[in-house]
Amino acid sequence: MSRMDEQAGPSIAGSLAHRVPDLGALELLLAVARLGSLGGAARELGITQPAASSRIRSMERQLGVALVDRSPRGSRLTDAGALVTDWARRIVEAAEAFDVGAQALRDRRDSRLRVAASMTIAEYLLPGWLLALRAQRPDTAVSLHAGNSTVVAERLLSDEADLGFVEGLSVPTGLDSVVIAHDRLIVVTAPGHPWARRRRPLAAGELASTPLILREKGSGTRQVLDAALGGLARPLIELSSTTAVKAAAVSGAGPSVLSELAVGEELAMRRLVSVPVEGVALARDLRAVWPTGHRPTGPARDLLSLTRG
Repeated sequence: MSRMDEQAGPSIAGSLAHRVPDLGALELLLAVARLGSLGGAARELGITQPAASSRIRSMERQLGVALVDRSPRGSRLTDAGALVTDWARRIVEAAEAFDVGAQALRDRRDSRLRVAASMTIAEYLLPGWLLALRAQRPDTAVSLHAGNSTVVAERLLSDEADLGFVEGLSVPTGLDSVVIAHDRLIVVTAPGHPWARRRRPLAAGELASTPLILREKGSGTRQVLDAALGGLARPLIELSSTTAVKAAAVSGAGPSVLSELAVGEELAMRRLVSVPVEGVALARDLRAVWPTGHRPTGPARDLLSLTRG
């Protein structure tokens, strides 16, 4: 390194943040230039005159030059202050353009919300949450893709959804989560099935040995049941939606295991009967999920807050 480089080095060392005044100070200098008064500039920017004087002195120390001559008649820019003001004007204009662009990005983000949810949550919880969100954000267009927990994870990880909801036992790889509700699976059957007249609870072995109307593998409901029965659940029929499983059970095709959330009306109307079970863990957590390290923002953040209200 030459001697000239060594001499020049310290003057350019460090980050710009330490060498260039912040936007607030530059806006103050522009206001002083425009109004010819430090007090007037302070009032325009909503700060006290002592605070304005302190900010100008700090900027002068940072730059190493006097910027403003103060007198009883007002405040006047020095020659160096006039030059710095010209530079400051360009920086502030660039910052204003930056702010406009950032707001446009936020507006674009906030104009839509893509949600992916497993079937039970999509059918029985999300409609209420989305109605509440619409009251807060009437201009946000919401699209909802319902699928099993595996599909929800795939859509989030491929940037096809902004927020997801799953109901399995574990959080899919690559996602962060928070528990938003709790649920329980129950065994149900049509009133004409022999189980509807049982006096004693079903044992785990009897449930595992009986063909059931089930959701497909990959669904949160199926994950919980398979785990509870050690992977021994026997499908009579596998269907890809809670509504289809419920309809098959109501028709008398066979017993099923469904979320309490999904069968409240059918139980009340006696179209289905709940069958007690012992020795089987059928409780589960319902979770909101999103890609690891990317906490929800904008409408996704607002929807998440509504689920936990």
